[in-house]
Amino acid sequence: MAPDQILFLPQEVIAKKRDGGKLNAEEIRRFVDGFNRGSVTHAQVAAFAMAVYFQDMDDDERVALTVAMRDSGTVLDWSDLNGPVVDKHSTGGVGDNVSLMLAPILAACGTYVPMISGRGLGHTGGTLDKFDAIPGYTTAPDNDLFRKTVAEVGCAIIGQTDDLAPADRTLYSIRDVTGTVESIPLITASILAKKLAAGLDALILDVKTGSGAFMKTRERARGLADSLVKVANGAGVKTGALITDMNEPLASAAGNAVEVRNAVDFLTGKAHDPRLLEVTIALAAHALVLAGKTGDITVARNLAEGVLASGEAAERFARMVTALGGPADFVENMDQHLKRAPIVRDVFAEQSGTIAEIDTRKLGMAVVALGGGRRTPSDTIDHSVGFDRLTGLGARADNNSPIARIHARDEASALEAERRLREAYSIGKRGETHPLIAETIMPE
Repeated sequence: MAPDQILFLPQEVIAKKRDGGKLNAEEIRRFVDGFNRGSVTHAQVAAFAMAVYFQDMDDDERVALTVAMRDSGTVLDWSDLNGPVVDKHSTGGVGDNVSLMLAPILAACGTYVPMISGRGLGHTGGTLDKFDAIPGYTTAPDNDLFRKTVAEVGCAIIGQTDDLAPADRTLYSIRDVTGTVESIPLITASILAKKLAAGLDALILDVKTGSGAFMKTRERARGLADSLVKVANGAGVKTGALITDMNEPLASAAGNAVEVRNAVDFLTGKAHDPRLLEVTIALAAHALVLAGKTGDITVARNLAEGVLASGEAAERFARMVTALGGPADFVENMDQHLKRAPIVRDVFAEQSGTIAEIDTRKLGMAVVALGGGRRTPSDTIDHSVGFDRLTGLGARADNNSPIARIHARDEASALEAERRLREAYSIGKRGETHPLIAETIMPE
């Protein structure tokens, strides 16, 4: 008898996992198909998520869950393109605008980048929110425009469409209200289902650790990175990961329009935040190796640095913005297109000394307090607000050296955000230092 002809009872899958049993791929596929179609109830999905939370899943189960969720909707096919299809995912941070530079750098190096991105979550900024600051740019193009942009420009950064991994939306919404968000196998499947549905040949992951990361400790970050790399490779996509530091903002800007300005300055060579430059080039180099453009990481770095220095990456970014509805002169005249906040002024620390520690999560919440992030999912974002000229660890703060410059809509939100920013910065003796790139995990 064929597997689909055998009576499927979701409660048997739940009980098996609850009791510590190993689920086979067919059981997982039918369970995911059931809740995607509505024959498995939300209560049963919640029970399944809780069973996984307590009993975990081995690598085979994680691969099966990810593949089932990937296949719950459309899986894009880019076989008509003459080159490898590559993407990147970050677990989220503050001042993390890497995607804005990385996609055009990779495109200029001869890969195709159909980047499916998300909006801000909690204290972290969202790539789509940054692009919403660009007038006319559509983060939800129809499929024809999306494919045309990827084929002609080499990259397109858009939001998740309704037909990509729809099972993930159901499972994530239930995890969010049942205390099961932190489950590594469920996080793994959620992240990878959407990425693998984009039809990738290679994927590079940026797993953050530190005060501004969801995974605060390196051990937790390593656990997630290991799971993501094993599962993605098990599902047939060459994948590697970098574990990077989020004990201070990555860029010197945090907000939406201010991070877009930072990215354009980066691409055009006007200014490079050193930490941001290193992470961006490292991710690009490892992505190029995974994609098979070269087997030598030094050669890959040189390729990425070369297209950045030559202006080729900036040109790809400009073409992408125009192709997706933004201004044709955006890169040349961004200040004419990006909204500016009414209040712009320096923020000083309460005392002079060395910046010893930054609570990066608090800094991110200061951006939310300005209106640059969401307090509830339905909130409207003010794209003009945020901070730039953010000072990093080990720098001097005094009456002549501000810790940041604030961009605010009104005086009340400015005062609240300044208070939160000062609380995020600690002055004193510099403590433990953290490597910017703590670990690199590549497929065996």
